[in-house]
Amino acid sequence: MHPTKTILATAYAINPFKGSEDGMGWNFVCQIARFNKVIAITRENNRTHIERYMAEHPSTLYANIQFCYFDLPYWMRFWKKGSRGALLYYWLWQKAMPGFVRAQQLQFDIVHNLNFHNDWTPSYLWKLGKPFVWGPIGHHPRIPSVYLKPYPFAYQIKESLTWAVKKYFWNMSSALRKTVQKADYVCCMNQSVATVIDLKPGRWGIMPSVATEDYGYLTRPSKDKFTVISAGRLVPLKGFDLTILAFAKLVAQLPETLKHKAELLIVGSGPELAFYRQLAEQQQITPYIRFIEWIDRQDLLEMFKNASIFLFPSHEGAGMVVAEALSFGLPVVCLDNSGPGEFIDPSCGISVSIGDYNETVNGLADALLLLHQDENLYQNIRLAARTRFEQHFDWDRRGEQLETIYQNL
Repeated sequence: MHPTKTILATAYAINPFKGSEDGMGWNFVCQIARFNKVIAITRENNRTHIERYMAEHPSTLYANIQFCYFDLPYWMRFWKKGSRGALLYYWLWQKAMPGFVRAQQLQFDIVHNLNFHNDWTPSYLWKLGKPFVWGPIGHHPRIPSVYLKPYPFAYQIKESLTWAVKKYFWNMSSALRKTVQKADYVCCMNQSVATVIDLKPGRWGIMPSVATEDYGYLTRPSKDKFTVISAGRLVPLKGFDLTILAFAKLVAQLPETLKHKAELLIVGSGPELAFYRQLAEQQQITPYIRFIEWIDRQDLLEMFKNASIFLFPSHEGAGMVVAEALSFGLPVVCLDNSGPGEFIDPSCGISVSIGDYNETVNGLADALLLLHQDENLYQNIRLAARTRFEQHFDWDRRGEQLETIYQNL
């Protein structure tokens, strides 16, 4: 047993009642607390959710967690509304952090900048003079313009501007350069991180930000249905146009006797819903597709349990839903990119190469057809998906990874 250390972790977003970044913040803090003491610094607006959750879900882990709440004065944040201005505010919050920590006279052994999870915003925790861990960090890869063609041109402009900002920080920010130099260890969501911020060998490792709890189920797909499920915000980043077109191609290739068994569930809301409904109509697959705009989390898990395949041609650099799908033993069909494409391997899913738009659609449709027709292959992939989750995407694996990093510093 290693001696217990005290980790000072800054987690801008923590809300145990939410998923995504907020849920990750909570889970990472709890995982650190399995092996060490943790002083978790987060924003004041997270306090009520944290205290309510801890009251409703008692745990012995809480004895190892001390929460501190910190916000900049009102005059430095009155302009921030929801996610608008979040990046700028996060940067100012992180910049003020060393001063806050010193004023509180907190005692700790290691500092860890946990989230925001992007690799182009500097951290200043190294100024506290302790071993400094950064991450998991990463970025969404640039969406190739060919995949934005079906959408309004404004998305292409936004994507170009966002990418220009990232490149500016990677190449020009002295504060970011200093963060990279001073980090004793960097947790990278995928391989591309080490390239863009030029990390030295031995000072970084792969640790996806996403993981999920074990719901203890393997899928039990119905023999009467071949259910393809996809979930996420209805925006171009998630590639639902590819999902619909690939599914339409699958249906077209099925014999008439099997067509009625195929269904596509798209779970999520967002600005492109009308476009996706229209696309489904154009493809004449409206009878086979269900759009579910809002769903209770428990119901979504039930859908995962009864689905056949998780189709997720997203262009993002992460994807919590991939980890959840794997936990149910759902074969994953996705793009071969530095996000979901790195989360799976050929044993537990099929990744389709990025290139020509129509070739991508055909590749996704072929993957669906293969899993539909080859029962043996399907069952093997199903079991391997569950194994992949247990070995790489269970939250407990993240805790063990972090403990190894802390002990080796």
